Amino acid sequence: MKIVGVGAGPNLLTPEAASAIEGAGIIFGSRRAIELAKEHIKCEAHELKDYTLNSLPQDAIVLSTGDPMLSGLGKFAKTGDVVIPGISSLQLACSHLRVDVDALAVITAHSRDVEAVKSRLIKELKGGKNIFLLPDAKFGVDEMAALLKQRGISRRIWVFEKLAYPDERISEGTTERPPVAKSGLYCIMITDVPYPCHVKVPDS
Repeated sequence: MKIVGVGAGPNLLTPEAASAIEGAGIIFGSRRAIELAKEHIKCEAHELKDYTLNSLPQDAIVLSTGDPMLSGLGKFAKTGDVVIPGISSLQLACSHLRVDVDALAVITAHSRDVEAVKSRLIKELKGGKNIFLLPDAKFGVDEMAALLKQRGISRRIWVFEKLAYPDERISEGTTERPPVAKSGLYCIMITDVPYPCHVKVPDS
């Protein structure tokens, strides 16, 4: 089985990923992953129902949005499976703000224990790290900002929505006045990086 990253948005497939998809005999993935890769799909594509991947044929190509190893399907890879990287929201956000990945602590809140996420978030911030956070419905930008405010931690907060899509949106705020996420497809960066003049932040 090959687990292939299709990127965080349109036009982000690597040549290796595109080649694997074009040579597939059968493909599985989420609706969004299939949509992102549709130009290269030449076989039957099925929407995934079981994200443990246990029931899929061994010769299947499995599409994972973003990068399979960033809160993706790569965690389900078995011995002998191949994981093909994709361009993630983490890479895109770092490119927008000119932040080195090694300056960040990467935290996933999606489907995780929220209390454990909170504990690690505070620990990393107190350790001087900037944060890249994949949110959850129970722990989004508002909940995160409220936690920081409660702990007396003041930081600059960025929200990146629909990265690489035509309606991509980047919002800046602070712990005291957090940016507003207007869609469910977003990620967060907490940083002390000064406002980059090349980043276009909407008025509303």
